Amino acid sequence: MLFLTAPQARAADRANLEAFLEVTGFDVALESIKQSASDAPEMLGMSPNDFGHDWSRVTKQVFDTDTMHDMAIEILSETLSDDLLAHAAGFYASPLGQKLVKLENASHMAEDSAAQRAEGAELLAEARAAGNGRAEMFERMADAIDTEDQSVRAVQEIMVRFLMAASYAGVLDYEIDEGSLRAVIRNQEDEMRDDMSEAGLANAAYTYRDLSLEEIETYTEALEAPEMQEVYELMNAIQYEIMANRFEVLAARMAEMHPGEEL
Repeated sequence: MLFLTAPQARAADRANLEAFLEVTGFDVALESIKQSASDAPEMLGMSPNDFGHDWSRVTKQVFDTDTMHDMAIEILSETLSDDLLAHAAGFYASPLGQKLVKLENASHMAEDSAAQRAEGAELLAEARAAGNGRAEMFERMADAIDTEDQSVRAVQEIMVRFLMAASYAGVLDYEIDEGSLRAVIRNQEDEMRDDMSEAGLANAAYTYRDLSLEEIETYTEALEAPEMQEVYELMNAIQYEIMANRFEVLAARMAEMHPGEEL
C-alpha cells in the first residue's frame, strides 16, 4: 500500500504545481522567455543573420516551451511550500486575480514589443503628470516584486554566463576574461538599474492601463504581503535561472551555425 500511495502523492503535487503555473500565468511568462533569444546576437555585437537561416529553428529548439516548463516544475517541486502555493493561487484565482493574469499574459506575448514600450512610456508620463497616484502605485508594485535588486543582479549573471559560454564555445574570435567582464558590467550597473526600472514602470503602465486606481491599489497591497513577496522572489529566480541555462545552451549551438549553412 505504501508503495502505491507514494507515486500518487507525487502526482498530486505535480498536479497542484501545474495548476499553480496556469492560474498565476507563470506558464505564459515562461513561454515568453523565447522572445529574449533575439537579444543573444546583440550581446555579441552581431545579428541573427550572422548565424545563417537556421537561426529560427535552433532558437525554437533551445527555448522549447515544454523543456522550460518541466524545468520550472522541477525547481518548484523542491522549493515552493504548500502554504505559499495556496496563498498565491488563492489571490490569482479571484476575479481580480484572473483579470490581472489575462492582462499580464497578453502583455508577455505581445508581438510588437517596441510599440508596447513606446505606448507604456507615454502612459507613464501621463500618469506622472496627472499626479493621480497611478505612477506611485506602479513604483510600489516594482519594489514589491523585485526586492534587493534581484533583477539587476540576475541580468548581470545571465550576461556573464552567456558571454563566457560563447567564448568557451568559440563563437567569438577572441577569449573573454571573466574577471574583466564582470568589472565592465559592474561599471554599467547604475545605468542598467535606471533603464530596467524605467522600462518596468512603463510596462506596468501599459499592462494595467485599463484597470481602475482602486484595482491597482488592491493588487499592489497583495504584492506587498510577505507571502507574495516570497513567491515572487522564487518565481523570479526560477525564470532567470531558466533564461541563463537556455542562453548557455544557445551559445553552444551558435558555434555550429554559419551563414547559409544547415546544422
